[in-house]
Amino acid sequence: MKENFTFQQKTKLLTKLFDAGCNTEKKLQQLDMESILKIPGITIPDMSLIIELQKQTKANKLFSYLGGGTDEQAGTE
Repeated sequence: MKENFTFQQKTKLLTKLFDAGCNTEKKLQQLDMESILKIPGITIPDMSLIIELQKQTKANKLFSYLGGGTDEQAGTE
């Protein structure tokens, strides 16, 4: 069920997050559903992408994810 988001979708969402004051990894991790719903112009796919961004940030792979370089290495460490 993993969705593939385009770079354009990712950058549009980042703009929405930055405009809403979410400009650090810590603030991204602190977003809950109530906070997400308060972001102007947020969509259901945006919510899915926010959750994915939170996962990638937690795994220290955000830069790779944003660049499209996610090579599934789960379980190889």
